[in-house]
Amino acid sequence: MRNRAAVLYGVHDLRIDDVPVPEPGPGQVLVEVRAVGVCGSDVHYYEHGRIGPYVVSEPLILGHESGGVVVGRGPGATRHEVGQRVALEPGVPCGACRQCRAGRYNLCPEVRFFATPPVHGAFANYVTIHEDFAFALPDEVSDDAAAMIEPLSVGIWACRKAGLRGGEHVLVTGAGPIGLLAMQAALALGATRVTVADVNPHRLELARRTGAARAIDLRERPLGEAGIEADVLLECSGHPAALADGIRSLRPAGTAVAVGMGPGEEATIPLALLQNQELTLTGTFRYANTYPTAIELVATGRVDVEAIVTGHFPLDQAEQALRVGREDARSVKAVVVPAGATE
Repeated sequence: MRNRAAVLYGVHDLRIDDVPVPEPGPGQVLVEVRAVGVCGSDVHYYEHGRIGPYVVSEPLILGHESGGVVVGRGPGATRHEVGQRVALEPGVPCGACRQCRAGRYNLCPEVRFFATPPVHGAFANYVTIHEDFAFALPDEVSDDAAAMIEPLSVGIWACRKAGLRGGEHVLVTGAGPIGLLAMQAALALGATRVTVADVNPHRLELARRTGAARAIDLRERPLGEAGIEADVLLECSGHPAALADGIRSLRPAGTAVAVGMGPGEEATIPLALLQNQELTLTGTFRYANTYPTAIELVATGRVDVEAIVTGHFPLDQAEQALRVGREDARSVKAVVVPAGATE
């Protein structure tokens, strides 16, 4: 079998290489990749060669939003038959540390996460992963949707951190892929009204089409003048001003969830308001135990993840897929489709 991969060697240096087909170890499955979503982190590695402490110091295969079909099994792997279609949860924790034992495996310090140096990702024909992190898919979930289970999980986790119980008015700042899927997740999990704010009119229109009750174009008016009184803020843009303005748009006892990752680690928070209104502010880091819920929401049609997919690219055009979001204002989510493996 031949395994072709899009390998990042440095800033703006992406090459299509032949790499060894990985051998599944104990409890692992070999998966032929059918679709991989392009995430902002992939773009950031391509453009800057690092994200915080994670530096591309040696060649790295990008891509972590993926789905495919099981084509091989390692010793002791029994969960999936060969031929089973699966969505891949890209972070495999140690399972033994304090965070893992408490059920917070997304905070495991030893997690091995696809496309995070030095762990290779899924812009390839084949990957291996522990069978517990390959989730069986029903026929109702397409290959594109399988890749979107990962970003949908980010949205579901944000909603869980917000403590949605039903009936809330949710404000989502940032109508990128995460914001758009967090909006749909909030509606599926009981929110009765979602307002979305962004500066991109194409993405705001997509938000309206997929369930937003109101879409605010921040080029026309600042959030503080929009008259919003929300129960929950899901801040998905990563912009420090959006977090502060969003907090000011909450009702007393509301909850703000910082989802998007900005360029720096510090932001100005209206602390007096946080105290006087008894607001709750929390962060999110990836997700835990979300894939079954995400798959069920997609399979039953309660969330339309394919609505955000705006382009498909073969593996040979992975570099274009990484650039399209910066070059085309209408682009929301690019998907890389690795070519079928060859014998």
